[in-house]
Amino acid sequence: QVQLVESGGGSVQAGGSLRLSCAASGLSGYTYSRSCLGWFRQAPGKESEVVATIISDDNTRYADSVKGRFTVSKDNDKKTLYLQMNSLKPEDTAMYYCAAIWWTGTFCPWYASAYNYWGQGTQVTVSS
Repeated sequence: QVQLVESGGGSVQAGGSLRLSCAASGLSGYTYSRSCLGWFRQAPGKESEVVATIISDDNTRYADSVKGRFTVSKDNDKKTLYLQMNSLKPEDTAMYYCAAIWWTGTFCPWYASAYNYWGQGTQVTVSS
């Protein structure tokens, strides 16, 4: 059974930083290394949005709203996904979710419905 568990959320002031982690279990190392992993977020009253996706360190994609501020990375040995968030803004306040899908394509899907494994979410709150 595949499980994704996020951690690292919290409350920070604008301009601060947080690092989210997403630990995976139930996946082989090979499957994990070939999976698309994504970070998504949903703020109250708003639709879910893609934040970043990664297959490998040289194959990542970011939402325009976080480019230059957020960095996605993964450790295949630890089967852990990360999201380093710097220069946080109040509009980054949301529940953040990690997701995964076994993928053979070149680029990760940029829509939530494509991902079949999800974590429970971790709250990020940025105050002004």
